[in-house]
Amino acid sequence: MKINKNIVLVGMMGAGKSSIGYLLAKKLKFKHCDIDKVIENKTKMKIVQIFKEKGESYFRNLEEKSALQVLNKNNHIISLGGGGFLNENIREEIKKKSISIWLDWKHKTLINRINLNKKKRPIALNLTNNKIRDLIIKRSKIYSKANYKINCENKDKDLLTKEIIQIYENI
Repeated sequence: MKINKNIVLVGMMGAGKSSIGYLLAKKLKFKHCDIDKVIENKTKMKIVQIFKEKGESYFRNLEEKSALQVLNKNNHIISLGGGGFLNENIREEIKKKSISIWLDWKHKTLINRINLNKKKRPIALNLTNNKIRDLIIKRSKIYSKANYKINCENKDKDLLTKEIIQIYENI
């Protein structure tokens, strides 16, 4: 299979972009790039620390630069942070030589998943469940611009990985 396109995973925090991305890369023999990890490695800081000490706009600037750099490569699985796909420059670059896949979950499931790891999620840190739900609804309007949408509910990582590989092979 010589498609030479990246697969970009988009969706809310807690959707499984990093773990699914890792599995996909392994199965397709692609490189995996988790944009949040790239930023943490560059800054030697955790995302939550960047938000606290430098602010969200500083983080979003780093996120854009890091994502645009990786999107210029081929045969990568890219796990965007929950807010990455909201950036129009990143979305435009994805359109050029990548396919985007939205990992979609029911609101209740995402809220539960986000709450499990809230300390690592600066955007959700001080949000109530209702505010998280509002954020999910708001961001879903942008995520819906992805090339493909996968309903992740009641599916394990292996099944989700197989579904994404099927999509990729049928391009």
